[in-house]
Amino acid sequence: MSSKISKLLNRRLFLGGTIAGLAAPALAQQASDTVEIESEISREVQRNISSFRTLDWRPYFSNTTNGAILVDITSRALHFWSQDHSVYRLYPTSVPMTDDLTRRGRTEVIQRVEGPSWSPTPAMRERNPEWPDFVGPGPDNPLGTHAMHLSWQYYRIHGTHDTRKIGRRSSNGCIGLYNEHIAELYAMSRVGTQVLLI
Repeated sequence: MSSKISKLLNRRLFLGGTIAGLAAPALAQQASDTVEIESEISREVQRNISSFRTLDWRPYFSNTTNGAILVDITSRALHFWSQDHSVYRLYPTSVPMTDDLTRRGRTEVIQRVEGPSWSPTPAMRERNPEWPDFVGPGPDNPLGTHAMHLSWQYYRIHGTHDTRKIGRRSSNGCIGLYNEHIAELYAMSRVGTQVLLI
């Protein structure tokens, strides 16, 4: 939610709580705020829709050998093309929280794990010393039901049990998908699938 929408909503809540003697002016202002909020939300949604769109693989890859995955950090979308181009998928993702946690460039899938376990990286331990040293497979695991390790150390494309993270800047560097989406992507990908983060 943009700061403008937040400010309008806060003003609307304040006006909604005014005393009865000011009810008519408050209601008029509330109606005006409603129109402005709806207009602002519409613009926000339109911006997201315009960036979350289907793409062609050719500007990003010279071929689709072993399949190709493009992760667009800005639009928070993952694109997948099968080797023979018969399958194309577009998934919403979570992306790294900050630019310094974000890595861009070419890599590939080097390992695939169903029911992954998780341990925080040294940098995560430093930032969050209260985190556990190890979490086994299951509903508390931050990697969800499936994980694909990339050739960059500690970087993964994985699922998440916390669906609130999808569509947000919420990860410590990895790319997260809904569990049903990572299961589908996992089944279509293989070791050697090309990955490009832009």
